[in-house]
Amino acid sequence: MKYQLFGHTGLRVSELCLGTMGFGTEWGWGADEATSRQVFETYANEGGNFIDTANRYTEGTSEKFVGLFTQDDRDHFVIATKYTLKDRNGDPNYAGNHRKNMMRSVQESLKRMNTDYIDLLWLHIWDFTTHPEEILLAMNDLISRGMVHYIGISDTPAWRVAQANTMAELRGWNRFAGLQVEYNLINRTAERDLLPVAKALNLALTPWAPLAGGALTGKYLKGEKGRLTEASKRLNERSVSIAKKVVAVAKELGCTPAQVAIRWTMQRDQTIIPIIGSTKAHQLTDALGAAQIYIPENLIIELNEVSDFELGFPHDFFNEPGVIDVTYGQTKDEIIMRP
Repeated sequence: MKYQLFGHTGLRVSELCLGTMGFGTEWGWGADEATSRQVFETYANEGGNFIDTANRYTEGTSEKFVGLFTQDDRDHFVIATKYTLKDRNGDPNYAGNHRKNMMRSVQESLKRMNTDYIDLLWLHIWDFTTHPEEILLAMNDLISRGMVHYIGISDTPAWRVAQANTMAELRGWNRFAGLQVEYNLINRTAERDLLPVAKALNLALTPWAPLAGGALTGKYLKGEKGRLTEASKRLNERSVSIAKKVVAVAKELGCTPAQVAIRWTMQRDQTIIPIIGSTKAHQLTDALGAAQIYIPENLIIELNEVSDFELGFPHDFFNEPGVIDVTYGQTKDEIIMRP
């Protein structure tokens, strides 16, 4: 694998990130310690250095395994973990974006991973109760103490991301360097505002579920159900059509559908580092092959067409011929637009 610069920072991370939500079996699925280690070693042996976990994953076991597997060469690996989600029911301060939960959660993550620092701390999900100023100040405190090196934000409205980073830049605080969202051929809605804000603010985008829960591997076309139900949006008519196209493109390129689906997320004009998770080493080996292929432009167009969706207002409005006419006075094609 090659390396990407993480957003506006100088941090070098692998072009594919290892997701470890399946490290541990506490949720009734996933991989035990021995299998998780095989998955981890498969990734590391291919040059991977970027590990994604969270305080909630498998009730803390994921973090424990990550700490155990990286302990012999801790400084080599870039470990990202998250805070926000609950560690206890019935206590409102054991979840949320606020300072109290952040400090507690980070301390416990450090203990579980047996490490002195976290390379990248993600805010896991926007809680709609905490102001960005409180979050950023608390994260700056963690950075100044050496407990955290970089910060990112996940599953948050685009306008909040823009507000927070604008505030941080104006006040001389540390800014979010990455944005984590769901993004794949079945769910492209992040293209409305989240991908543009990441590009505009020079944030690395780390998509989760690039395979749409396995739907884009083609396995559901063969009758497999996995943990999905028939009512799932990943099994509707549109999703089936997309999966069939992915399988067809893979056949034409001589690779696997998983590699095509992952590579599609990577071939954009901004930094995108897909998070690939697996509970089996051979599945991860397949996914890592996405770094070795390239999808020609004509096939990218075919994939985009089959997965097309409505951007909605105001995005589609901007593309109406009458709106273009009155906005540019019939000179749009003569203007060199900024990227």
